[in-house]
Amino acid sequence: MNSLGMSRLRTMRADEVRALIRQGALDAPTAGMADGYVQANLAILPKEFAADFLEFCKANPKPCPLLGVSEPGDPALPAVAQGLDVRTDVCGYRIFRDGVAVDRVADLRAVWRDDLVTFALGCSFSFEHALVDAGLPVRHIDCGCNVPMFKTGIPTAPRGRFAGPLVVSMRPFTPADAIRAICLSDRMPLAHGAPVHFGDPAAIGIRDVSRPDYGDAVPIAAGEVPVFWACGVTPQAVLETAKLPFAIAHDPGHMLITDIRNAEITGVPAR
Repeated sequence: MNSLGMSRLRTMRADEVRALIRQGALDAPTAGMADGYVQANLAILPKEFAADFLEFCKANPKPCPLLGVSEPGDPALPAVAQGLDVRTDVCGYRIFRDGVAVDRVADLRAVWRDDLVTFALGCSFSFEHALVDAGLPVRHIDCGCNVPMFKTGIPTAPRGRFAGPLVVSMRPFTPADAIRAICLSDRMPLAHGAPVHFGDPAAIGIRDVSRPDYGDAVPIAAGEVPVFWACGVTPQAVLETAKLPFAIAHDPGHMLITDIRNAEITGVPAR
């Protein structure tokens, strides 16, 4: 974390949090930070694969709601933030080679290439602010850990060489709170919108809800049900099957915090 603590990070502007990350002063899951600002997943791929990946996102708007796409080789992404350098402003990146995540780095400048295209995709951390503001408990924030994420047995719609399983994030709620969470998240399609499933994890191919594929396990109390949202880590599962010679993604849970306000995407359909 950072010596400021989560209470201070929650009230900071997006550019202030990005500045801390760029300085190397912050390395932690970004859930709960920069209240009111949209957070984004990243997928960064060579230009030769970008058109097919764009079509994949359009065919799968639930897990891959597009917020912005960069020009090849340009680390700026003005559609989501001014002054952004995508190489330094996220506190963790995964490097993929031939479909395998081979490294985690805090800075992309040493591996950046002139042919790389950045895709920024909406993230459920954005609607979590609405849940917290409504008084709903968000377990991974309360526990100070990363959200649990799971590969499912639900296939995505393939495009080109991009295909693979839907990844979901999970948050437990009482049935009454789950209904409220569903209604609140449904207003934000660009942050994955309403859940894809709640209740029995096995129904969507999850064998053990206490063993996430990404992130951290969280306790589910008696009387609570797990609620599952489409997740922007889906492209990382797809990168594993696509086996591109080189690609980059954010470290799950360590998001790009944009200058877009949550209010700007509320009610806006994914495209």
